[in-house]
Amino acid sequence: MTIAVGDRLPAAIFKTMTADGVKEISTADVFAGKKVVLFAVPGAFTPTCSKSHLPGYLADREAILAKGIDTIAVTAVNDVFVMDAWSKAADADGKILFLADGSAAFAQAIGLTLDLTAGGMGVRSKRYSMVVEDGVVKDLNFEEKPGVAELTGAACMLGKL
Repeated sequence: MTIAVGDRLPAAIFKTMTADGVKEISTADVFAGKKVVLFAVPGAFTPTCSKSHLPGYLADREAILAKGIDTIAVTAVNDVFVMDAWSKAADADGKILFLADGSAAFAQAIGLTLDLTAGGMGVRSKRYSMVVEDGVVKDLNFEEKPGVAELTGAACMLGKL
C-alpha cells in the first residue's frame, strides 16, 4: 500500500555519512518534532536527479527553510558511500541531508518502489517529494513521467509551502 497524506512514516533506518564515518539514522531521528521536506530520486548521479532535481533544492534551499522547514533531505536506493560522493560532487554536503536506503527497505515500506531491473538498475525508489511534520505526511507529490522532476521539484514544493 502506498503511503498517503495523513499517514505516519514507518520506522526505518537509513545510513548517512558523518565526519566520524557511517552512521545509522532512524526515521524518528530525522522527523520527530520537525518539519521536513523529503524528496526521493531513483538514483544518485543519474541525469535528471543530478541535473535538475537535486540542484533545484540546493538553489531554493534558503527560501524553503525560510518557510519553516527544519531540514531538507534526499533519499535514494544507493549505498551510503555513493550518497556521500554525490553530496560532495554536488557541493551539497551539510546543506541537504543525504539518506541512503541501500536495500530499498524504506521505499518498500512506504510503497514507493520502482522496478528498473530491465534497465540494469534493480529496484529503486519512485521520484517523489513530501512534507513531513513530526513524522506525519502533510503533502505528497509523485512524478507520472520518467525523467522529469516537475511536480516533485523544489519550485513546486516552494509554491506549496
